[in-house]
Amino acid sequence: MNTLNAIRSLSVATLILIAGSYSSAQSVKVGRTVGGSGFHIPSYVAIDKGFLKAEGFDANLIAATAGVLVRATIAKEIEFSPIPGGGAEAMLKGAPLVFFVGESLISQWTLTTTPDIKRVEDIRGKTLGLGRPGSADYSEMVVTLGKFFNLHPGKDYKVISFAGEPDRIAALIRGSIQGGVLSFPHAARAEKEGMKILMRTGDHMPRLGGTFLTHKDLIKEKRDVVKRFTRGIIRAEDYIKANKKGTMEVIEKYFEIKDAKVVESIYNQVYDKYAPDMSPEMIRELFETRTTPELGWPPGKPLPDLEQFVDRSIVNEVLKEMGRKPGAK
Repeated sequence: MNTLNAIRSLSVATLILIAGSYSSAQSVKVGRTVGGSGFHIPSYVAIDKGFLKAEGFDANLIAATAGVLVRATIAKEIEFSPIPGGGAEAMLKGAPLVFFVGESLISQWTLTTTPDIKRVEDIRGKTLGLGRPGSADYSEMVVTLGKFFNLHPGKDYKVISFAGEPDRIAALIRGSIQGGVLSFPHAARAEKEGMKILMRTGDHMPRLGGTFLTHKDLIKEKRDVVKRFTRGIIRAEDYIKANKKGTMEVIEKYFEIKDAKVVESIYNQVYDKYAPDMSPEMIRELFETRTTPELGWPPGKPLPDLEQFVDRSIVNEVLKEMGRKPGAK
């Protein structure tokens, strides 16, 4: 059974296939994490507001865990996946993947807790809900807590793994965990349920989040496909900055949030955090979050040349055609 067939055999709780409606266009599969994430709002806008349709695509969102999406992209069963952390790990192990356009400029993860926890240090002895080891939220939170607060999983706090963020919110409400790692939209939902955003990873280690990767062969063999997709994502990022009402409609739809104040709060936190930029500094920050002693990287082992994992030629070409300089936001 190939990776995509394996994906399709998973339960609805683990995987959701959201089909596009443009049957005459070229079909492409775009990955997203289970339960959605604030990192992926440009993808949702690009599909919902027709930017990918305008580029000739019938875009299907494939929702699965980060590891499944990375493996499916390696197997050429998904064209585009915004999985920076898992992608970086796979690239370090030799996977033929490459980052080609930025999506979110910061880490959007939060440590959201029950209201009785007042300081980050108060999680000592508590149970936290994270993604599986190797997922972006797991790695970033473990590194942040270890590097800046000297708190380590197993030693200072217990970890329970959840595939999706909605399950973590439910566990917080039940009281089976005292803290959960949530992206901005889900953290806002948890706040409405009486929970507390205790800490944001982006306040400590800003980096690329949701950066799109693809198989190297796709760029070589179907460069125009990658270029048109890149243009659709950039236009969606521009739309988010300029169209509050339309973007809020997308947030409400994809995160199933009916409270207008919560939706507006999410928008206000993220609207200016998206851009196609992939500067060398940000790429280094991304890989540094995946190569720490907390995640098993040997102390003192140097990073390889990171430019081998990035192809900026397409995004720079698209930006130039749009009358913008490379790296422009």
